[in-house]
Amino acid sequence: MKKLLLGMVATIMTLTLLGAGVAMWGLKSLETFGNTPLTLSEAQEFEVPRGMHARALGKALSDKGLLPQGWQYDWYLRLHPEFAAIRQGVYQLEPGETPASLFAKLLSGKVKEFSITLVEGQNLREWQQKLTQAERLVWQDEAFRTVLKAEGDNSGLPEGKFFPDTYSYHADQSVAALLTQSYRKMQAELDAAWQAREPDLPLKSPYELLILASIIEKETGLAEERPLIAAVFINRLNKGMRLQTDPTVIYGMGERFNGNITRKDLQEATPFNTYKINGLPPTPIAAPGRAALMAAAQPADADYLYFVSRNDGSHVFSRTLAEHNRAVNQYQRRQR
Repeated sequence: MKKLLLGMVATIMTLTLLGAGVAMWGLKSLETFGNTPLTLSEAQEFEVPRGMHARALGKALSDKGLLPQGWQYDWYLRLHPEFAAIRQGVYQLEPGETPASLFAKLLSGKVKEFSITLVEGQNLREWQQKLTQAERLVWQDEAFRTVLKAEGDNSGLPEGKFFPDTYSYHADQSVAALLTQSYRKMQAELDAAWQAREPDLPLKSPYELLILASIIEKETGLAEERPLIAAVFINRLNKGMRLQTDPTVIYGMGERFNGNITRKDLQEATPFNTYKINGLPPTPIAAPGRAALMAAAQPADADYLYFVSRNDGSHVFSRTLAEHNRAVNQYQRRQR
């Protein structure tokens, strides 16, 4: 009897040890599974739709050939009940991604970020074309005016009021959310420029400064020239001279502009033709960046009244019409 009891005890101990060994093997196997890279040779997007649970996630990964089928995944979920809280969205899967790192992303909601650059010097028509084609960004008709109204601006005049910059967004975000960031940033930048403006500028409001900055932005891409361009326009405004700047004419022509300005175009009466109107045009003609805003607020201390392109991106500045005409003959008419 004693031998039988000892045998039973030995058997139980053996089974217990075997069970513990199997359990330890199973836990180690699951740990290895969690840290084994998915079958992924290059980065790719993976979308977790609303309502997807962790078990369905495994099937989706297996269907894409990213995760081997087997018992480990189900047991891995049982070992980590917190994985039930995965969050929807579009995620970026990278080579070397493991189930453990993937679930860390899905639990944190660290979705893939997309980005778009709204370029300074472009107008809203050009921006709209780019925004409507942006990957995974939801366009809304009249988006610019919608944002203006939501921000308390009832002017209905959105041109120039959105700041050019690179903006990040997540998949299927509305364009209005992105443009709200852009609008608020422009208001902050414009306010800073207005507060830092030189005294006695012939500008009555921040909006007039914004209009002038948009013209400066279109006239030159050289940082060192912006304050000089600004000085020319400020001097002309102070003297009651017309601005006579081609970018305003082009803006007034709209989609009719084909790359050339004719004498007839310069004579056309539009609200933006600064060869025909006095003072500033009624709205900005493009989105100015920070440097153009500051140039409008703090023009160079120079008495220039004219400038002409050298056809290399730079300009010749003149104080008198005679000097200007000589520069025009040299650089535009190729006369010496």
